Amino acid sequence: MSTDPRDARIEALEVKLAHLERSLQELSDVVYAQQQQMAASDARHQRLLDRLSAEESAAGPPAQFEIPPHY
Repeated sequence: MSTDPRDARIEALEVKLAHLERSLQELSDVVYAQQQQMAASDARHQRLLDRLSAEESAAGPPAQFEIPPHY
């Protein structure tokens, strides 16, 4: 009972397809995790910008042209 070469080719292609599907799912999982991390980082960045803006507005206008005390 000899095996048909076409069956062997089909089986090899099915194995490759299974590996590619697994790799694609792993990559998809990594991309999803990175998207979640980026969203968290963006939110943190925005909170820091808001906090900095609030602190700057609470401090009043900057004193750009103050004369140093030794003059």
